[in-house]
Amino acid sequence: MGQTLTEIAKKLEAANKKVQLIYAFNGTGKTRLSREFKELIAPKDASKEEPEEIESAGKIIYYNAFTEDLFYWDNDLGADSDRKLRIQPNKFTDWVLRVQGQGNNIITHFQRYTNDKLTPRFNEQYTIKDKDGKDIIVKAYSEVTFSIEGGNEQKIVNIKISKGEESCLIWCVFYSLLEQVIESLNTPEPAERDTDKFNELQYVFIDDPVSSLDDNHLIELAVNIADLIKSSKSDLKFIITTHNPLFYNVLFNEFNGVKRILKSRFDKLEDGTYLLEEATDSPFSYHLLLLSELEKAIESNDMQKYHFNFLRNILEKTSTFLGYASWRELLPEESREAYCNRIINLYSHSKHSGEEIAIVRDDDKRMLSFLVREIKRVYGFK
Repeated sequence: MGQTLTEIAKKLEAANKKVQLIYAFNGTGKTRLSREFKELIAPKDASKEEPEEIESAGKIIYYNAFTEDLFYWDNDLGADSDRKLRIQPNKFTDWVLRVQGQGNNIITHFQRYTNDKLTPRFNEQYTIKDKDGKDIIVKAYSEVTFSIEGGNEQKIVNIKISKGEESCLIWCVFYSLLEQVIESLNTPEPAERDTDKFNELQYVFIDDPVSSLDDNHLIELAVNIADLIKSSKSDLKFIITTHNPLFYNVLFNEFNGVKRILKSRFDKLEDGTYLLEEATDSPFSYHLLLLSELEKAIESNDMQKYHFNFLRNILEKTSTFLGYASWRELLPEESREAYCNRIINLYSHSKHSGEEIAIVRDDDKRMLSFLVREIKRVYGFK
């Protein structure tokens, strides 16, 4: 029987596990669940004015799509030269960057997952003139610029980075804070900790960290997160949700042997309620779940671009299992390259949610239906 998001959030709390690892398809409601859980654990008191400085991290810190909304681009449309990633005024980044001084750690992590020549710089405080000639103070750590540091004193400044790189930087801000949290709470006696701001913290909720990395860096990220969580000696509890099967599988394996861990699958049912079920295998026959999702989309004629990514994932897993050199060899031999180029490569490159919902042409829908039928027939899916 399905449950509401509030009931699922209460279920997460009642589980009382050190780590809860949850897989869910995109669009299921992972971000809404993280917000619901936050409201359950630490409801916001609208009548209470927030202090200028963060006195405590509270009972929960979380990373989700709302975290990324704190950052936005100023593309300098007039001169097209002074491009900056601006940071919305907020206590979270101000605390991490200005108060805790984590800027250098953030840069180190960012370069590890992207490119050691790609260098972000957080601004110091400076003054500019408005259109009336009045001074405006631009506060420190309110924007980020990026440059590529080349050899032979070559340098490309004020570049605009990709959406994936931007997402990676924002994650690194949170990850640097998480390192500090775990290190501080690993000191058993509160009076001996370097800060008391984390003393009330009970939960860390991580919703879909960077998924636009290449596979090697995504694996590295998953291993680093698992190692960091396993190093936590306090009573801090962690909830991680993801739609990425590779990221889920690496975490699944990395957490093997960890006590008090629960691995689950989160689904949205047709009646609008939700289901959270324990997963005992890895990745709980993920390719069959994808196939089931494809069949439902085909039956309802509601095929989106990301469904072609599902197909490619099934082909990759099947080709590996059967010993083929490439997933392309599983496509029908007649017009094989046409199928590959027109559908699989075209649609599987949509990495961001904004690209995943788009109109699919009728002939592409027919081709997807044909390929799913053929793969089931030829390779014996049941």
